[in-house]
Amino acid sequence: MATKFNCPIRYALDIIGGRWKIIILWNINKYKIIRYGEIKKRIPEISHKVLSQQLKELESDGIVYRNEYYEIPPKVEYSLTDKGHSLIPIVEIINEWGQKNMSC
Repeated sequence: MATKFNCPIRYALDIIGGRWKIIILWNINKYKIIRYGEIKKRIPEISHKVLSQQLKELESDGIVYRNEYYEIPPKVEYSLTDKGHSLIPIVEIINEWGQKNMSC
């Protein structure tokens, strides 16, 4: 059963909130079509369990498209849906803010 929201900010944060979703989106957008192992390689700090869970949630929310090829070995590719692409300007603004305000 889908959660009902009465606040657009709560809805948006439910979709992209958390430690990894924006980073996952950033990587999928950068490579357009990317395999699971490549995402894991680009985000080595994330566990397989969490990456898998986050991708399933993004797919369920209509942000990420999962294309599974039935071959040996199995091959799965991820790309952004139109709804996912609509988040990229927001992700870019977050990236710019981080670059301006991050102290190294």
